Amino acid sequence: MSLTVTNLTKTFTTHGGEVHALHDVSFSVKTGEFASIIGKSGSGKSTLLSMLGALDIPTSGQIEVDDVDIAKLSAHNQTAYRSKKIGFVFQHYNLIPNLSALENVMLALEFGGAPSKDRKDRAAELLAEVGLEPDQQKRKPSRLSGGQQQRVSIARALANHPAVILADEPTGNLDSETGKKIFDLLHNLSRSENTTIIAVTHDLDIAGKTDRTFKLQDGKIVKA
Repeated sequence: MSLTVTNLTKTFTTHGGEVHALHDVSFSVKTGEFASIIGKSGSGKSTLLSMLGALDIPTSGQIEVDDVDIAKLSAHNQTAYRSKKIGFVFQHYNLIPNLSALENVMLALEFGGAPSKDRKDRAAELLAEVGLEPDQQKRKPSRLSGGQQQRVSIARALANHPAVILADEPTGNLDSETGKKIFDLLHNLSRSENTTIIAVTHDLDIAGKTDRTFKLQDGKIVKA
């Protein structure tokens, strides 16, 4: 899976005039690379992640995944792209509170079209891979620590063999030791699953250990 961003621009119109959230951003990430995006609040990091996940469309420019410009896909095909090619990991986990860890991952498999007979075993296998014990897999999110909830979130992101995992501040709600464990887990997964991971982070220590680091400043890449 190759991902190439070319001359990406996103402009919002506000009462005060136009705001350029992204301006002429270009970069590429190879299959299996773990890349980080750093920058101050308001630099365009989350906007860029939304574009890569086809949650928003650019004002101009291209986002090519395996030579397909996802920005030009129909709404239906963008939904299919998100469900089949992208796994999302969020700072606040975004787990469904009334479902167990196992059921949260099974639901992702259902949305991805996995056969019903295979979902439970696949979900348990993924949760074990990210370090969740069998008894923890039966717990609802409120009975799991922040680190355990993030592990469930990562297992859910992996459910449908995505080409890319997009992680928005994946260690932002965790203490430094737990955050390091989650980072190590993502790093190992990029190798073992050959999955491309792009993470937005404020943690410069973590960013310094990824394969590539892109710095955004005022909507532009100033370091790659």
